[in-house]
Amino acid sequence: QVQLVESGGGLVQPGGSLRLSCVASGFPFSSYTMSWYRQILGKERELVATIFPTGGSTNYPDSVKGRFTISRDNGKNTVYLQMNSLKPEDTAVYYCFAPLRGLWGQGTHVTVSS
Repeated sequence: QVQLVESGGGLVQPGGSLRLSCVASGFPFSSYTMSWYRQILGKERELVATIFPTGGSTNYPDSVKGRFTISRDNGKNTVYLQMNSLKPEDTAVYYCFAPLRGLWGQGTHVTVSS
């Protein structure tokens, strides 16, 4: 099957950390740019991080730069999003995306709250 499956979401306190995982199948993962997006309830989906096929180049918006890190393990067909120093405004559904395939994962919920 051609799919992306996210996991790792949950409830975390402000200042805490989570690591999200996205396992890809059905396409040559190591050749593809991968991204993480998030969608806050009632708001437009926004790009959180991008990692290019080599893994040596990444992009982040200012809202998460310095706190979030995207990485990949091509041997496991997996892309990760390490989220540190989490804030309540990071609460959202987080989605894995393969741009060249137009392929989205099902999403994983992250709630940052006391």
